[in-house]
Amino acid sequence: MESYFHSVTLDEKKCKGCTNCIKRCPTEAIRVRKSKARIINERCIDCGECIRVCPYHAKKAITDSLDMIKSFKYKIALPAPALYGQFDTKYARNKILNGLKSLGFDDVFEVARGAEIVTYATRKLIEKGDYKKPLISSACPAVVRLIQVRFPSLIDNLVKIESPMEVSAILAKRKTMKLHHVSDDEIGVFFITPCAAKVTSIKAPYEKDKSAVDGAISIRDVYLRLLNNMDKSNESFELEISGAEGIKWASPGGEALGLGIDNYIAVDGIHNVIKIFEEIEKDRLKDVEFVEALACTGGCLGGPLTVENAYLAKSRLKKHIKDAAKVNDVIKMDSLTITAQKEMKNEINMDDLLLSDNGISFQWKENIKHRPIMKLDEDILKAIQKLDALEKINNNLPGLDCGACGAPSCRALAEDIVRGMADETDCIFKLRERVRQLALQMSELESKMPPVLDKEQANGDGE
Repeated sequence: MESYFHSVTLDEKKCKGCTNCIKRCPTEAIRVRKSKARIINERCIDCGECIRVCPYHAKKAITDSLDMIKSFKYKIALPAPALYGQFDTKYARNKILNGLKSLGFDDVFEVARGAEIVTYATRKLIEKGDYKKPLISSACPAVVRLIQVRFPSLIDNLVKIESPMEVSAILAKRKTMKLHHVSDDEIGVFFITPCAAKVTSIKAPYEKDKSAVDGAISIRDVYLRLLNNMDKSNESFELEISGAEGIKWASPGGEALGLGIDNYIAVDGIHNVIKIFEEIEKDRLKDVEFVEALACTGGCLGGPLTVENAYLAKSRLKKHIKDAAKVNDVIKMDSLTITAQKEMKNEINMDDLLLSDNGISFQWKENIKHRPIMKLDEDILKAIQKLDALEKINNNLPGLDCGACGAPSCRALAEDIVRGMADETDCIFKLRERVRQLALQMSELESKMPPVLDKEQANGDGE
């Protein structure tokens, strides 16, 4: 089975085998065996749901250390729009960006700017009408992985445009090479991430060989240092380059609102996303033109690597959106100042998604492929036989999906049994039934004792 890097990992020392995680995992990627959780790599989509629900903090996300930026001559931070909602509204967006720069970065490039470009590109795609409906946003990497493993029929519905993070990384490097005359390999671009799935998409991109981003640093890891720097620093570089439209991407509906259409669905929370995808597969959403799907409840503001409550963060974000709307007609890029109208009309040819001056493409390099998670055997005949055995075992199980066996459902246990990873008596109901049968057999054996043993027992009682 093909594998790839996972940001979500397990700390076995902290795991108590409570089964909370197996019940919430959207792809049934977790089992509890011998009182410890186990993550099945080919099933995991790094959504971070297990990180959110584990009461013992045994699930964690692997991210890069801030010290990693020292490996590069020129260092650029790419803050997710969700970062702005983590702080009190007394901190203006430019103050937050300057605080981030003072952590050791040479420059800051807002991912919200990349989001605006992706919005424009998607809008043009919808205007052309040459796509499979409903069009599904590809900005959330956990959702894309979900489609790969559970909904392969929806792969052609995905927007095949680079994510705002990737677009921002490409533009940030291009700008730096042009202004500061440094080579591509001397520039380190680091995403300040609210979620684990983004880390995975950087380390193991699903649509190309290599990400334009060099690392991902958790919002949690920089929060306190950033807060301290903002309170102390007086530096005020003009670092704001995005308008309100890009900042809105941090919360549910922000991407869809920028498309200028009415017939869209904005859904957040991985289990809600699954329900919508099931409806699409059943062809029940024919009139929907666009689906914005976000794995985290509350969108990126609710990411497992954020600090603030998603609802409070959303409230705080409103001020940044309002302030950005006042200057939305001008885009500032350090010494380069160009109007949004000029950039959209002259620099970016959105019909083929190319930056016309140097041929950088924002289209996916290749389409993603289905990643089957129910491959029982490489031999098709053996796989069919195992599937038949799986169905028989499943039909013989109670169907309660209680999770006491360490698998999320009875069918998952049946699959584990066929794979040789579990036994039928792992089911507590089957175990109880087996114990009753053994007790009955012991009773029957006792009533059929050989005459010699009966005589010995009688003599013993007489004494």
